[in-house]
Amino acid sequence: MISTCTPPRNPNFFLSLLKRASALCHLTQTHAQIIVHGLQNELATITKLTHKLFDFHAMRYAQDLFLSTPKPDLFLFNVLIKGFSDHNSISLYTHLRKGTQLKPDNFTYAFAISASSEPLDEKFGLLLHGHAIIDGYGSDLFVGSALVDFYFKFSRADSAQKVFDKILMRDTVLWNTMISGFMKNSCFEDSLRIFGDMIKVGGIRPDSTTAAVVLPAVAELQELRMGMEIQCLAVKVGFHSNVHVLTGLISLYSKCGDIDAARLLFRDIGRPDLVAFNAMISGYTSNGETESSVRLFKELLSYGEKVNSSTIVGLIPVFSPFGHLNLTQCIHGFCTKSGILSHSSVSTALTTVYSRLNEIKCARQLFDESPEKSLASWNAMISGYTQNGLTEEAISLFQHMQMSEISPNPVTVTSILSACAQLGALSLGKWVHGLVKDKSFESNIFVSTALIDMYAKCGSIVEAQQLFDLMPEKNEVTWNAMISGYGLHGQGQEAIRLFSEMLHSGVSPTGVSFLSVLYACSHAGLVREGEEIFHSMAHDHHFEPLSEHYACMVDILGRAGQLEKALQFINEMPVQPGSAEWGALLGACMIHKDTDLARVASDKLFELDPENVGYYVLLSNVYSSGRNYRQAASVRQVVKMRNLTKTPGCTLIEVDETPQVFTSGDRSHPQAAAIYAMLEKLTRKMKEAGYQAETETALHDVEEEEKELMVNVHSEKLAIAFGLIATKPGSEIRIIKNLRVCLDCHTATKFISKVTERVIVVRDANRFHHFKDGVCSCADYW
Repeated sequence: MISTCTPPRNPNFFLSLLKRASALCHLTQTHAQIIVHGLQNELATITKLTHKLFDFHAMRYAQDLFLSTPKPDLFLFNVLIKGFSDHNSISLYTHLRKGTQLKPDNFTYAFAISASSEPLDEKFGLLLHGHAIIDGYGSDLFVGSALVDFYFKFSRADSAQKVFDKILMRDTVLWNTMISGFMKNSCFEDSLRIFGDMIKVGGIRPDSTTAAVVLPAVAELQELRMGMEIQCLAVKVGFHSNVHVLTGLISLYSKCGDIDAARLLFRDIGRPDLVAFNAMISGYTSNGETESSVRLFKELLSYGEKVNSSTIVGLIPVFSPFGHLNLTQCIHGFCTKSGILSHSSVSTALTTVYSRLNEIKCARQLFDESPEKSLASWNAMISGYTQNGLTEEAISLFQHMQMSEISPNPVTVTSILSACAQLGALSLGKWVHGLVKDKSFESNIFVSTALIDMYAKCGSIVEAQQLFDLMPEKNEVTWNAMISGYGLHGQGQEAIRLFSEMLHSGVSPTGVSFLSVLYACSHAGLVREGEEIFHSMAHDHHFEPLSEHYACMVDILGRAGQLEKALQFINEMPVQPGSAEWGALLGACMIHKDTDLARVASDKLFELDPENVGYYVLLSNVYSSGRNYRQAASVRQVVKMRNLTKTPGCTLIEVDETPQVFTSGDRSHPQAAAIYAMLEKLTRKMKEAGYQAETETALHDVEEEEKELMVNVHSEKLAIAFGLIATKPGSEIRIIKNLRVCLDCHTATKFISKVTERVIVVRDANRFHHFKDGVCSCADYW
């Protein structure tokens, strides 16, 4: 209780009294005595009182006190700006500059910049940076630390680096801010780079905070050796026993798969706090030890400890969701009862797991019911749609996110570019590329790789190559994307050249690398090269081929007409051949019209995968192409009896950024009359140029003229006809077919490109075809 006896009229007495105040009521009593003794305008006393009011979160009181002060000095302004740390701070800064004769100092700028943390404050923070430079504080350590933190909050890592580079006198706090900022923005390599620079500089001694902020980046990159070196440094310097450092080491060893080491470290903590428990629970979950994770969670509850959102996120089986739907639903129920479900990180983790378990409706319901949708939650739902092949839903949700004024980050962009690649939405992909430039995301290797993949899969292999060539650093995924792109476009030699370049660059190939280059060999008829690469895979690089690699080799041999050799390859496989290998052989039989071998392959396929209608369709087409219509009809009858449904063929064309989808014989389009008139006109011109319809695989029990009519209204022809009437003369036409393009449509498109003098790009289920002047880039090998 503050004494009410009359104190001497001495400001120092009140300063001492304010310093010792331990409750808001003490401050109000002291304030009353300050007024009684006429010291209400004594700035040092008022400033100290204001400072203490913020300690007790009496914001309104502090504001009223400030407004009652006739001539506040810069020190008092700074106390207020720091204390509010929100929009009030920005208003105070504006008032300081425009309504007083006072000049901001380095503290003013540092506090005001730190207060600019909300999305709407980004422009104001940039303005403050400009003001600071003009006033001579651009290289100030205190201001620089605040600016670095500010730029990282808005994912402007390049700007943070530039500010850091201009500060010559750096302290541990600034180094830690840089390391932490890069880590929080998922720039893990940069985080380690800055840590390495800090160690090399010398004179700056790392502290426990340094270790605590760099260890998460080390863990994400699974750099176990570096993590162990940091652990040795912690022991040497004397902060190894720090609970935050130990917790970081637990996460490191967990993410590197050494759960036993993580368990030992956890036991080394005498009294683990909730954060340490969370790290260990997450460690168990991420290493597939779900039972241990649940057991430790129950132990935590038995202590009466109140768990938080991080505990639940660590418990949710995000890394190994398969087989854990029931556990996920139980956790969901617990979160609902305990009120933790309202935390964005929890609902985001549950959304991710439901998406990975293909429970996409549950994921969307959870997303829609989330009271606060963070950027991570938007990313989880967009990624969920993309991973489940629901690309249109992914793009629609992304557009809704844009309208919600949520700024995307590299994760968002990577997911939406993947959706564009799947759908072939080039115009949207280009728009996203513009967004990447505006947000300065080009330096992010995952974004640049996604752009390469998008352009390659949308038919713009030249743009993909230009982006690839401009990238200063490339990881194995980047190389794979470009090699795969060349394969899709039938540029087998380019794919092999790039694969060789990858090997010489020091980047180790992965199973996907070999699959991509083998695929490229398959679609370019490079049999010898394919065999050499397959041989080197096991003998030179010690990779055990997977089913996909074996199937690719069967495809390479089969497409080249070496059907007996392909069958021999299957029979000599060291593992049991599956539907992928036999399916590749059946596809080759269709190309080369080998009905005998087709029967052998189909018999195996019907045993392995009897419900796959695609194999029945292939066999029926093999018989039809060999004019064995009775057998073809027999196969179709089996399909009817088994109630199997063939995937309907459809073709997408994008005109003026609007996608249009056509199916065979489609007359639902508003311009159907004009489309069919154009098709009739094209057919006349094509026949004059020597075109004859390929009707081998059409139904055998109809007249030849009717067969021609059937193939003439295939979805790709309708899409091309629409493209001709809806685009400018001479412009390129791009279409996407969900199935393999048929022989007649391939032949017809060559003629259309010639008679209309148009370049036509077709993406089918297997690859790209570039038609120009009556010639296809695949050289009729597809």
